[in-house]
Amino acid sequence: MSTAVNNIEENHDEHAHHHKETFITKWIFSQDHKMIAKQYFITGVFVMGIIGVLMSLLFRIQLAWPEQSFTVFELFLGDKWAPDGVMDPNIYLALVTIHGTIMVFFVLTAGLSGTFSNLLIPLQIGARDMASGFLNMIAYWLFFVSCAIMLASLFVEAGPAAAGWTIYPPLSALPQTQPGSGMGMTLWLISMAFFIASSLLGSLNYIVTVLNLRTKGMTFFRLPLTIWAFFVTAIIGVISFPVLLSAALLLIMDRSFGTSFFLSDIFVQGEVLHYQGGSPVLFEHLFWFLGHPEVYIVLLPALGITSEIIATHARKPIFGYRAMVASILAIAFLSTIVWGHHMFITGMNPFLGSVFTFTTLLIAIPSAVKAFNYIATLWKGNLQLNPAMLFSIGLVSTFITGGLTGIILGDSALDINVHDTYFVVAHFHLVMGISALYGLFAGAYHWFPRLYGRMMDKSLGYIHFWITAIGAYGIFFPMHFVGMAGLPRRYYTNTAFPYFDDLADINVLITVFALITGLAQLVFLYNFIHSMYYGKKTVQNPWRSTTLEWTAPIKHIHGNWEGKIPHVHRWAYDYSKPGQKEDFVPQHIPLKKGEEELQH
Repeated sequence: MSTAVNNIEENHDEHAHHHKETFITKWIFSQDHKMIAKQYFITGVFVMGIIGVLMSLLFRIQLAWPEQSFTVFELFLGDKWAPDGVMDPNIYLALVTIHGTIMVFFVLTAGLSGTFSNLLIPLQIGARDMASGFLNMIAYWLFFVSCAIMLASLFVEAGPAAAGWTIYPPLSALPQTQPGSGMGMTLWLISMAFFIASSLLGSLNYIVTVLNLRTKGMTFFRLPLTIWAFFVTAIIGVISFPVLLSAALLLIMDRSFGTSFFLSDIFVQGEVLHYQGGSPVLFEHLFWFLGHPEVYIVLLPALGITSEIIATHARKPIFGYRAMVASILAIAFLSTIVWGHHMFITGMNPFLGSVFTFTTLLIAIPSAVKAFNYIATLWKGNLQLNPAMLFSIGLVSTFITGGLTGIILGDSALDINVHDTYFVVAHFHLVMGISALYGLFAGAYHWFPRLYGRMMDKSLGYIHFWITAIGAYGIFFPMHFVGMAGLPRRYYTNTAFPYFDDLADINVLITVFALITGLAQLVFLYNFIHSMYYGKKTVQNPWRSTTLEWTAPIKHIHGNWEGKIPHVHRWAYDYSKPGQKEDFVPQHIPLKKGEEELQH
């Protein structure tokens, strides 16, 4: 079937060259996967990423210097939310909520998976494009609409959604509980519905493309690990996102149609409400059934990108290829049966707690396999320490440090002590936020030549990496300690508790690191935009890499390759192979007489 598709597409290509592209067909109604990848990157990382980081800097300033006046608050929040430059507590909660939503869904899910799955899946498996270019375009525009609605909710009179990014009822279900639960919350739910539709369309497209459009000779065990990661991520997305949609729909019913799926025995301002029979814990089950796989929807693409970059720049075959594939599959399976570790203190059955503890600690095994295999690949390699490689090594570091704290949180007896403190914030930001961002940056530096035909500036890349790496640990490492001291998360100020007075200085330190690290991202921004137009022109295969995307011509053509698609004869990691002239052998080069195909 796939050869028939390829033949049809080859004929279609010859015909397609005659059309002149206009701005509208190129940028708005583009069905070319490389173009859509750029659209995802610019929308997800540049627009939403900047807004998400800005929000975190605003509430970090509030935490460091509570209830003090700042001109920057007046500038961004206006008189209503920052009278005399002092941040209003309601807007603080809203900033935390929208920051979480934007970073988890719009930046790390769509910005990372959307960009790199779109760019790399067709190029690395040897396909002309995605299985459906039209659905791919629709998926991007649904994501765009979702971003627009989420940003529109910031301008609602009563304020945006403020029930935390997990939007637990009853806060999110009853408009009278807080200002942000009115129109702001409604827009949040509509935005998420669009986002889920976009995510599902994109994921189904990726799955079908990997299954049906691989070039001749591209067996599953010759796929690069990036493709394995994107493929499995898409499968997790298709399984878990509909559950969040069902939770959102039931929440809309509770909000607008008088049902009580999640509401029971509620008093608001002394008034007894008539809701009976529902359970907010049900919502938590539905939310976290997506919420935990979501961590891996964010992480796996970053780990896939890292696998590719570490092997390329260590000039060594990836250590334990089959074990890496097995660990991706094991993580995907286990990620769907651990969600209860977010709910140890909800009054859940303690027996169930011990089951979830067991499955959570089990996921440490495939994660450790990945960490050890990365270290073994780096060991005695001929390391090319360019920015992409540094960010990949940074990811291995944050993945290990963040993962170790996860063992504490995954144990129900230990979790009780640090639940809802800054310890949790430190854990998931390291393991999911920073690690995934490192993967995103590594991918941006590595595949930039493939996207724009130019190289990014190396020196600026080094500056960006070192400030970010020191800053990220400077922010999240101290948080573990303030968390163990009991400092609760999501609080506007802790000045009412003399017990926490000693921790005020640490909060200032964390905020200073956050401001410096936030500013360092401007270096990346400048480097990216400047290199698009003025970067050094790239050669065909700048990293001397083995995978197929570097065999396609640099100039932007519809269908990736002129003429025939290259066939694959070997696995993706033939680096420094004994008996070869070069230290890399691309996948499309046939095996020599007597040469064995490696697949460790």
